[in-house]
Amino acid sequence: MTQPQTVKKEKVRWNFKVTAPLYCMILPAIVLVFIFNYIPMYGMVISFQKYQPTQGFIGSPFVGLFWFRYLFSMPDFWQIITNTFTIAIAKIVFGQLVPIIFALLLNEIRQIHFKRSVQTLVYLPNFLSWVIVGTMFVDILSTKGIVNQFIGLFGVKPIFFLGNNGTFRSTIVTVDIWKNFGWNSIIYLAALTSINQELYEAASIDGANRIQQTWHVTLSGILPTIILLSTLALGNVLNAGFEQLLMMYNPAVYRTGDILDTFVYRSGLLEAQFSLASAVGTLKSICGCIMIVLSYYLVAKFSDYRVF
Repeated sequence: MTQPQTVKKEKVRWNFKVTAPLYCMILPAIVLVFIFNYIPMYGMVISFQKYQPTQGFIGSPFVGLFWFRYLFSMPDFWQIITNTFTIAIAKIVFGQLVPIIFALLLNEIRQIHFKRSVQTLVYLPNFLSWVIVGTMFVDILSTKGIVNQFIGLFGVKPIFFLGNNGTFRSTIVTVDIWKNFGWNSIIYLAALTSINQELYEAASIDGANRIQQTWHVTLSGILPTIILLSTLALGNVLNAGFEQLLMMYNPAVYRTGDILDTFVYRSGLLEAQFSLASAVGTLKSICGCIMIVLSYYLVAKFSDYRVF
């Protein structure tokens, strides 16, 4: 064995010896992920079968791409795709914009106790489940809820926010932002603390006011973080929020509120169309995988951040 090969072998052995405790530490998590995430993938086979629970995976007849062709021939399927993308993209855009604005405003506060109190208040909704939040807003936004009682003082007729196709999407996005923007702002607040304060002093000497300092110094300083989080969010472009929609939608707003996940829930669990629901889930998984790969590529290209 040559000298370079011996050195390389010793280096590999040393690296393994150093990292072995770390591999042992993550082994239970790897086992759980394999059991609950990878083994169930075998169930995707029913997307290509006319699945009968009594016959199982092996006995059910194979039908090829029948269910995928059936999906694309359904008149409502393209509307479901549109709803999913519209709601998901709106959540991604405003879910990034609002935390950035909030972090910038909170960063200007100099009273530490007041700043911490505000942070605590806006973080709290993130720890509430969608069962609680959804039930709460169903009552608040009903025709006799507190919102309609308030706007009624100005002579405005009651608005059925969660039963009107014209207002349902915007209501869903607004409630999602209310719940999550405080928690999402944590990363931006951390990024703001890493900005060199001497840059603000230099900008002030050059005559820049607070708005100009925010635009040229603050936003420039957190721009890599904004790019990173925005591109990583592309991987969730097909996740429009199943739990929220399930708690807050109803048949009256299926035209604008029915998404892929709720369609899978209804067709698979309520209507027992297992193969159809599995076909939708398989299609979503493939598209989601493509979007995740694309988002990691964009992150590596524009933010110089690599996961692998």
